[in-house]
Amino acid sequence: MTTDHAETPASSATGERAGRREWIGLGVLFLPVALIALDMTVLHLAVPSLSADLAPSSTELLWIVDIYGFLIAGALITMGTLGDRIGRRKLLLAGAAAFGTASVLAALSTSPGMLIATRAVLGLAGATLMPSTMSLIRNMFHDPRQRTVAISVWMSGFMIGAGAGPLVGGALLEHFWWGSVFLIGVPVMALLLITGPFLLPESKDPRGGRIDLGSALLSLGTVLAAVYGIKKIAEHGVGLVPVLAIVVGVGLGVLFVRRQRQATDPFLDLRLFAHRAFTVSLSTVALAVFSLGGVMYFIGQYLQMVQGLSPLDAGLYQLPGVVAGMVGILLAPTLVRYVRAAYLMGGGLLIAAGGVLMLAALTPESGAGLAVGALVVLHVGFGPTMALGTDMVIAGAPPERAGAASAISETGTEMGMALGIAVLGSIGTAVYRGAVVDELPAGVPPAAADAARDTIGGAAGAAAALPAELGTALMAGAGRAFVAGLQVTAVVSAVLIALIAVTATLALRRIKPLAEPPAESSDDPAGEPSDGPTGEPAGESTGKPAGKPTGEPGSAADLEPVP
Repeated sequence: MTTDHAETPASSATGERAGRREWIGLGVLFLPVALIALDMTVLHLAVPSLSADLAPSSTELLWIVDIYGFLIAGALITMGTLGDRIGRRKLLLAGAAAFGTASVLAALSTSPGMLIATRAVLGLAGATLMPSTMSLIRNMFHDPRQRTVAISVWMSGFMIGAGAGPLVGGALLEHFWWGSVFLIGVPVMALLLITGPFLLPESKDPRGGRIDLGSALLSLGTVLAAVYGIKKIAEHGVGLVPVLAIVVGVGLGVLFVRRQRQATDPFLDLRLFAHRAFTVSLSTVALAVFSLGGVMYFIGQYLQMVQGLSPLDAGLYQLPGVVAGMVGILLAPTLVRYVRAAYLMGGGLLIAAGGVLMLAALTPESGAGLAVGALVVLHVGFGPTMALGTDMVIAGAPPERAGAASAISETGTEMGMALGIAVLGSIGTAVYRGAVVDELPAGVPPAAADAARDTIGGAAGAAAALPAELGTALMAGAGRAFVAGLQVTAVVSAVLIALIAVTATLALRRIKPLAEPPAESSDDPAGEPSDGPTGEPAGESTGKPAGKPTGEPGSAADLEPVP
């Protein structure tokens, strides 16, 4: 079994290369990441059967679906910082045990309240897994090139999990009851608990102070309230309750930041944001996810509501895009050896913008083929940005703050997606509502017309209750209006992605192709500095003498502060 040790910048400065155990350990860390992404999507297919069995109210059903994602987003920062304090492996294994237990209880739920509670525990447990896996990678792979490969493999787990969700869920529901979709996590968590103590090193912040419960509650309340408000606006439009939730979230966030600035031992080190590579990379990834959020929100509905595909078939049609995204992610470590990360990220985003523009060409008659091609182009371009951006965020934090940096990265992605669906989704929805009025066929009852004017899902429900010919005409008109909204959203998204590509390239252009760490720097009597991943000599941007250890190349100590 591995012995516990605390990672420090000094111990990471040697840039030692990972061996077989670390790469096998990466395979173990890959599994919970794929499972978390799978659990985000697999439940949607089970909603009809669990609704028939448990008979939840509409409000209870919304909480069954949403509570998992809400608590993951809300607890990430808390769990990431907690891992830095008590040990990342310890937190990972505790979270795995909780996730496996909650999965069994969710599968055996006998009431809506029990399922909501177990889904909440799953969300909290999932929040321990994501930052723990990423921060362990940060401390297992000190060599910059190996770390980029490791994070790319880690990122591909999300793609595989998200793509496999509809397929695995559909296959299980063909033969078993709805609770079977939760049992997928049990063998994965069991494998992690068995192999983790032998393959994963323990690491934590050697200077970690006490756990600040007040800051943890403020952090949880900030993200939870904000994400809740944003998602409800995306689903139902602007209303008093979601707006108040966002206001409460912002207020709690202000209190959280003030508490961190005044604390002698802050829960979250805000100095991480003072470094250009960390802040710009984090912003680039979050804004890119924001720009794609609205479009991806519409694609699933387009394939099912306009093209008439089943959820399983819609998942199959999106699978080539998932594979293309994995190719883009896994190619990034090789390409970044020869091309600066800024140019790869900017170029990839421009390719992704082209894919989004292809979506703007969709029509009800274009079929699913064009959508599949657009998703392939979009994902293959987006992959390098996610892989390299995440790598730069993690490399931009000192090893002892890896958990907090990982949690900030994941929270930024969650917030970006939620905001993208809310803001860009509302643009498309507004276009739909304006266009569908002129598309409604004569003879549609007022109640059905009101439902169709709300969403295309409402139109589908209303059409099912109408005579076949009238229902078909209603769905055809709603489909044309929906595509009009999708087209506008795609154009806006493509413009935003292109702007982000240019901004990221300019802001990060000084980063050179990833170099080997300066293994001989500590023994160099002349103190000659070596270029790290940022393309700046170590010691230059910090004002420290060249040759003096300032942390691992690419750590926060080596990065240029934001002016």
